[in-house]
Amino acid sequence: MKTVTPASTPAGLRPQGCTNLKLRQLMRRVAQHYDAEVGKTGLKGTQYSLLSYVCKLGPIRPGDLAREMKVDASTLTRNLKPLVTAGWLELAPGSDGRSRLVSVTEAGREKRTEAQRRWRVAQEGINQILGTDRVLALHALIDESLERLSPLPGSDDE
Repeated sequence: MKTVTPASTPAGLRPQGCTNLKLRQLMRRVAQHYDAEVGKTGLKGTQYSLLSYVCKLGPIRPGDLAREMKVDASTLTRNLKPLVTAGWLELAPGSDGRSRLVSVTEAGREKRTEAQRRWRVAQEGINQILGTDRVLALHALIDESLERLSPLPGSDDE
């Protein structure tokens, strides 16, 4: 992918509209696509991501999980509840009386495997709709943009 720099931008051409709005619109559309597929398993896309992180990293303390996922603690707590209630994740005592550990149950591993198959269908659908070259270029642009923007001064990512 060619990186667009100010020197390579045609004279007088300036971005139009709000970048934040455009990214949110794209994110909503992409999330709808994934949610339609992954939702066939009874999971939302965000729940599939959470389940996948715990499968990969668990057992893990909630604070560490929140940092890995780049979400705040209250968001993580809210998102954990339905997965614990469903029996896919469990919260157990940690190494001391104040700490807790999040781990995946056998039912959670099975649910994640089922959802992973649907996720692959969604990913292949995005690749087909947008074209593999465009998806690769989008990934490269996102990665480069994240590198340039992270961490923002005063953000929780520091």
